Amino acid sequence: MLTLRPLSCSIAIAVVLAGAPSVGVAQRPAPSEAGILRVCTDPNNLPVSDSMNQGYENKIAQLIADTWHSKLEYVYWRQGFGYFNRGLNGLYCDVEISAPAGIDIVATTGPYYRSAYVIVYRKDSGLNITSLDDPALKQLKIGVNMVGSDGDAGPPAAALKSHGVVGNLVGFPTFYSEINRPEDIIKAVADKKVDIAIVWGPTAGYFAAKSSVPLVLNPILADSATGIPFSYAIAMAVARRNKALRDSLQTFLDQNRTKIDGILKSFQVPLLPIAADSSRSATSPARGNSASVVQSTSRGR
Repeated sequence: MLTLRPLSCSIAIAVVLAGAPSVGVAQRPAPSEAGILRVCTDPNNLPVSDSMNQGYENKIAQLIADTWHSKLEYVYWRQGFGYFNRGLNGLYCDVEISAPAGIDIVATTGPYYRSAYVIVYRKDSGLNITSLDDPALKQLKIGVNMVGSDGDAGPPAAALKSHGVVGNLVGFPTFYSEINRPEDIIKAVADKKVDIAIVWGPTAGYFAAKSSVPLVLNPILADSATGIPFSYAIAMAVARRNKALRDSLQTFLDQNRTKIDGILKSFQVPLLPIAADSSRSATSPARGNSASVVQSTSRGR
């Protein structure tokens, strides 16, 4: 049984922290050092990052280091609530590549991409579900990620509850291990263990593209019943007082948008236009964008 808690700014943080590893690297906090870029990252969380430097965060971090002629060092960190404050403000690392735009516990750049949760189902299922208002959801087995090691439900389950969809949810861990993998929720759709899943777009896009079964991905921008946002603008984060590094990163983003977009697209990240006000609040749903921007059919290889 999934448990539900009141949702606030923790929703946006949970989106970014989805896939936290159980492994950390012991390292003493220290001020930033010229010529070295320390990046907090997960060693086991594709498509975001891994210890083999195969994730999109790894590629973006390397692009920063190459551009600045700096040595790139990773600080592998067990992510969870309090992660940004301790990792960045505690001076264990200099940069987190993905953070909710506008989160005030740290200093963030402007957003460099925006994505959304997507509804995932098999193309041959005969389904055509584009929103949480669809009454068919009450009859389907639905996969959702649980936020945190204590199994709390995230935005999809919380919103579905308001639509009367509560007895047919199947929970998948968000904190990954060798046993619990980020791709499990997508494989469950392909293997018909669940009828549909509601998954954060970057995770869904990456693993759906690798599926041998053609899958449909339909975005959710927000929920009409609860107002819970389902699309989020993502920025880079540094220690709250390190405005100089934040500004340098902003210059890097402004000068390398095409390259960064290319990296994200190569990982099948569903991208939405970045709204002008998307950095004001980590939990505000972006406005004025058509869901058709990221509606797609992902064909397996």
